[in-house]
Amino acid sequence: MVDIDSGDVGSMRDEAFRDLLDEINAKQRQPRLATILGLGAPALGVGACFALGTTGLAVFFLVPPALALGLWLDSYRRATVLFYDLDDQIEQVYTDVTASFDAISACAGKWHIEAGGKVEDITTWKRNAGASHLVRKKSTALAYKLPKVVKSDVTPPSLGVGRQVIYFLPDVALVEDGDRIGAVGYGDLNIAWHASNFIEEGKVPRDSHVIGHTWKHPNRSGGPDRRFKDNYQIPICEYEAMHLTSDSGVNEIVELSRTGLVEPFARALKSLQPRERPTDSTRDVLLRQLSQRLSNLPPLPVSRTQ
Repeated sequence: MVDIDSGDVGSMRDEAFRDLLDEINAKQRQPRLATILGLGAPALGVGACFALGTTGLAVFFLVPPALALGLWLDSYRRATVLFYDLDDQIEQVYTDVTASFDAISACAGKWHIEAGGKVEDITTWKRNAGASHLVRKKSTALAYKLPKVVKSDVTPPSLGVGRQVIYFLPDVALVEDGDRIGAVGYGDLNIAWHASNFIEEGKVPRDSHVIGHTWKHPNRSGGPDRRFKDNYQIPICEYEAMHLTSDSGVNEIVELSRTGLVEPFARALKSLQPRERPTDSTRDVLLRQLSQRLSNLPPLPVSRTQ
């Protein structure tokens, strides 16, 4: 089994969002006043009890207001604010992103693939119902939310991938790993997808397509191995795998219980990629091409006023 995991989020730094990343991570590193006040008030109460006896117990009544005050202050001190003014075209594309994300979220089964490996010997193949590959996976969460230190007028789709969470904002994908955040531009984010036949020994998701069955212990011809008394048939489900990668280190696989859902999501995200402005040399080529086309046009009729 080989672990399938992204690289360090510290390496995920789209230069167009460098200042934003620096601000967000600086906010992340600030001490939480809620923790300081929430722990400081009880400590003060204990000290007051030693000094004043039972009278000092009154200090413990300050704990809830101190904690509430710390949370309120943190909501302003430890927050980066993002406001979006989307033009009609980008707003429509982002609507397509959320609509396709909703379709993915509606799947009965959603898993993050943590590790995988190829079956290379007959014994392992026989013990694993004839599977050609083995995977280790866990259910994952898809939701609309923001990182705790980010406030915005847009609540983006988010995808849990193990210890990391990817937030799909209108202009960039933020990758959160603990108390650190990276940024991946949509020009760098690649999404591949393919059908995946999975031998489902657990509960078959209600929306999955069962394409066949295999035996718990098959023989080489595909039938049951009669040497095993507990041999029984297992359904084979057609799932869809979504593989997210980037040059900056993203490497995650998510599996879905339905097929045909990843392509609309991937294409919508790719449409958020910023259009490159032509360089000076590119503009010169375009101007020459335009001039050549104009010179090949037939002469326009000559008109005059009467």
